[in-house]
Amino acid sequence: MKILVVEDEPKTMQAIKQGLEENLYEVDIAYDGLIAKQLALRNNYVCIITDVIIPGINGQQLTQELREAGIQTPVLILSALGETADKIAGFDAGADQYLVKPFQFTELLARVRSLTKRSLDVLISNHIIRFADLEVNLGSKTVKRSGKRIELTALEFRLLEYFLRNQGWVLSKIQIAENVWDVSFDKRTNYVEVYINYLRKKIDKDFPKKLIHTIIGMGYVLKEEE
Repeated sequence: MKILVVEDEPKTMQAIKQGLEENLYEVDIAYDGLIAKQLALRNNYVCIITDVIIPGINGQQLTQELREAGIQTPVLILSALGETADKIAGFDAGADQYLVKPFQFTELLARVRSLTKRSLDVLISNHIIRFADLEVNLGSKTVKRSGKRIELTALEFRLLEYFLRNQGWVLSKIQIAENVWDVSFDKRTNYVEVYINYLRKKIDKDFPKKLIHTIIGMGYVLKEEE
């Protein structure tokens, strides 16, 4: 079970990471809210633990933006701000639990166990990612757009899933190659462009609004046309 920990204070980060790993959790770390958002959109986590005051975007904004992107992973906010108004702001942003610093690790662990149990239950019953009129079921590996079934190959499906988990972000050919094919990108090849074109023909060709866009000199992005 993988957990994302977002904390910019190294000693606190290390203590949480070590404690979770000793309890058999796999831990990804981020010291910045923007990096945390990218990781949360790209990977499946059973829980996200985030401090409020972090660089990039703060923990409340991170939680709110993940919820707006359709990410329902349970979020535990850590903060030295313990007033009722602070807690309400965290819950309003979409947090599931709020733990005031300083805290005992045993309490943190108990809350994580509660959240991860619920998260696993949700993952079993909910495998659907939606974007615009596109619906992808990660469990049955089926794709629909405007209710029309679209048949994809295994590689095309992985490419589409990667776009969906990073919607709105410009993805370079290197990022796509390393995350979809799990190989280092070779500039002498054009397999990324080839599969982007395959996917476009199935996802965009027969529909008035295009979803996959080329950003010249930078890469590709999944977004709705303005």
